[in-house]
Amino acid sequence: MRSLSSFFANCLVLPVALLLGAPVVAQDYPSKPIRFTICCAPGGSADLVTRLLADKLAARLGQPVLPENRIGGSGVLANGDVVKAAPDGHTMVLLTGGFPVAAVLMKQRPYDPIKDFQMVSVIASYPFFLSVSADSPMKNLPDMIARARANPDKVTYAVAGPGSVHHLLGEWVNIEAGVSMVNVPFKGAQQALVELYGGRLDVMVEAATASMGPLRSGKLRALAVSSPQRFTLMPDVPTIAETLPGVELSSWLGLATTAGTPRAVVDKLNREIRVILQMPDVQKRLADLGGVAAPSSPEEMRTRIETEMVRWKRIIDLKKIEPQ
Repeated sequence: MRSLSSFFANCLVLPVALLLGAPVVAQDYPSKPIRFTICCAPGGSADLVTRLLADKLAARLGQPVLPENRIGGSGVLANGDVVKAAPDGHTMVLLTGGFPVAAVLMKQRPYDPIKDFQMVSVIASYPFFLSVSADSPMKNLPDMIARARANPDKVTYAVAGPGSVHHLLGEWVNIEAGVSMVNVPFKGAQQALVELYGGRLDVMVEAATASMGPLRSGKLRALAVSSPQRFTLMPDVPTIAETLPGVELSSWLGLATTAGTPRAVVDKLNREIRVILQMPDVQKRLADLGGVAAPSSPEEMRTRIETEMVRWKRIIDLKKIEPQ
């Protein structure tokens, strides 16, 4: 009888422990320094945003948050560290708008881009600009399309590299406009700007993070912006969708951790990120870098990635783009 009584007592205690476990985990988290891997090079806008977020999180969580640049393999090194880590929220990774593209282009994925990650929140959003030099005869997007139609395979546009978001956006414009502009890859925006200013390149497809400076100084003129609505930081620039309906893109930065991390930990991180993104100094820094705060739920971030993977697969298949 005593054994049977103990059995029923344990049956009652276990659900209570499970119910109480989540808040206890959240209260105790973090219990040690947090590692924050970054797939981007030091000094770039994504790196600067990550380090700002890390500093703010450390102050609020009471533990060091240690950014570490892990560059290589289209994010495979940085992402792989998180996939292999203990599912306790003490290893995080910065994901970018290039994450869904790389997931589609990889012939052999070392991880599942959805199942092996616990999404936490989108951090920032920023559009791409189609821009020309200030003295270009092209004044707007219809001008560019007309020029490309009249000169097949002659109009060139700069991209960050084959298979980049920049490249795929340019090909998306090609598809919807029925033109054949030629992409020219560059290792960095500065190299592309030199060619654009020199008249050896026609158009630049570049994120707001790298475009805003030359646009604000008047060295570049924006033909169109890729955001669904006009970009709040440059509201006079028409959207691509105003000429080519449906061509809408807001790239992003987001935070993820290891799959299986307790939901209480994920929710705590999500709440802290939302507080941080409301801070005036953070919003100003994002604006200086060409972005806006864009917090989301973990589910919204996952859906965004899944949706973009479908979109990019269509363009990659239509244009027969191969991984580099």
